[in-house]
Amino acid sequence: MAIHIPREVALKILYEINEKDAYSNIAVNKHLESHSLNPLDKAFVTDMVYGTLKWRLSIDWVIGHFSSVKIKKISPWILNILRMGVYQLLYMEKVPESAAVNESVNLAKRYGHTASSRFVNAVLRSIIKKKDEIHYPDSQKDLEAYLSVKYSHPEWMVKNWVGRFGREFTEKLLQSNNEIPDFSVRVNRIKVTKEELVEKFKEKDIPTENGKYLEEALVIKKPMAITKTDAFILGDFQIQDESSMLVARALDPQKDELVMDVCSAPGGKATHIAELMDNKGTVIARDIHPHKIELIKEAARRLGLQIIRAEVFDAQSVDPDYIKKADRVLVDAPCTGLGIIRRKPDIKWARDIEDKKEITKLQLKILSSASEYVKPGGVLVYSTCTIESEENEEIVEAFLKTKGEFELCDMEDVLPIPLKKNNQPRGMVQLYPHIDGMDGFFIAKMKRRK
Repeated sequence: MAIHIPREVALKILYEINEKDAYSNIAVNKHLESHSLNPLDKAFVTDMVYGTLKWRLSIDWVIGHFSSVKIKKISPWILNILRMGVYQLLYMEKVPESAAVNESVNLAKRYGHTASSRFVNAVLRSIIKKKDEIHYPDSQKDLEAYLSVKYSHPEWMVKNWVGRFGREFTEKLLQSNNEIPDFSVRVNRIKVTKEELVEKFKEKDIPTENGKYLEEALVIKKPMAITKTDAFILGDFQIQDESSMLVARALDPQKDELVMDVCSAPGGKATHIAELMDNKGTVIARDIHPHKIELIKEAARRLGLQIIRAEVFDAQSVDPDYIKKADRVLVDAPCTGLGIIRRKPDIKWARDIEDKKEITKLQLKILSSASEYVKPGGVLVYSTCTIESEENEEIVEAFLKTKGEFELCDMEDVLPIPLKKNNQPRGMVQLYPHIDGMDGFFIAKMKRRK
C-alpha cells in the first residue's frame, strides 16, 4: 500500500494543530522543512492544511450528516483523514474524486484498522453520491447557525458580530475571512530600492504588484520558497502584512530618537521602525520570552539594522531606567487575533467567548506600564490584530480615564488617504479585511502633554 506522502504530511500537521494545539504556521513550516518535497507538493500540503482548517466546521457538518458514528466518537486520526477527504471532494476542483477517496482509505489503513478504512470509504462515497442533499441550517429560523455553518465560523463568534455589526457586514466579514490573503513584503530601504527589489524578483520569475497603500509594500504573487531567495537572505525585504506596516507609520519615528517596542517579537514592527529612522537612533525591542528575543536579533542582523537592542523584559512591569525617557513607545498588545483569521484559520477553533475577559486585563496593564516611558510631548501607539472593541477602543478609553496626561492625537498626516475614516474617533483607526483588503488591525495614537 503506497501512501501519498504530501497527504500524509498534511495529516500529521492537522493532527498536531487540532489535537495538540500547535500553531498552524509553525507546524506547517516545521514539516515542510523536514520533508524533501518539490514546490508543487509543498503548495498542495499548504492548501490541504489551511483549507481543511478554514472549512473545519462546515466539513464536520457534512460528516455528521453522512456518518453513522458521532463525530466525538471518531478517533482523531480518522476524523482528520475524513476532514481532508471531504475538503478534497467539496473544495478542491482539480483533485479527482477517486484519488480523494482512495488516498483517504490508504491513510485510514495506516493510521487506523480495516474497519476504519471501510468507514472512511463508506462516508466519502456517500458524500459523492448525495452532494446535492447537503443543506445548511434554515437562515429564517436560525440566522447565526446558518452563517456559522455556511462560512465555517464558531457560532459564538457569529452571534457576537451579528449583534455588533448586523447581518450584511458580518456576512461580508465571514466571507473575507475565508479568502486567501495577499502575501506582502516590506522593502528594506536601508539596503535596496523598491525598483531594485522588483528587478531581483523578476530575475527569479517571481511576479509582484505594488501594495495597496504604502510605498514600501510589495505583493508577491508566487511566494513559495521566498525565504530561500538571495534577496531574503541578504535582507532586502521582510515578510509583513501591509496593515502591520501601518503601525510603524502611525508611530512616525524620527532619526536619532529613542523608541521602545515593548511587545516586539518576532520583530517585524521594530525592524520597520529602525528602517524609518534610517538606522539612526535607538530602538529597544523587548519580549518576555528569551527564545523570541533571538528572532528579533536574527531579523535585525539579516536586515542590517544596528540600532535595535533586543532585551528580555516583562511588559507588565515598569523599568525605572526608562521612565519618561522615550520619544515614542509602541504597545503591539497580545490579543485574540480575530483580525487575522484569514491568515491563521486555526484561531477560530483555538479561541472561545471567555478569552477576551482575561486578555483585556493584560492589555490594559501593559499599556499603563508602557506609558511610563513616554517623555513629555512624546508619542504612545497602541495596536492589536483584532477587531473586538473590548480589546481596542474600550482599552484606550479606560486607559485615558486613568492617565489624564495623555490625549488622542491625529494620524491624518501619516495614514494613507483611503484609510482616513470619518466615522471613527479621532486618533483611532479600525481596519477590516472585507473593507480595507488587509488584515484586521486597530491602531490608536496618543500624546503625552508637555
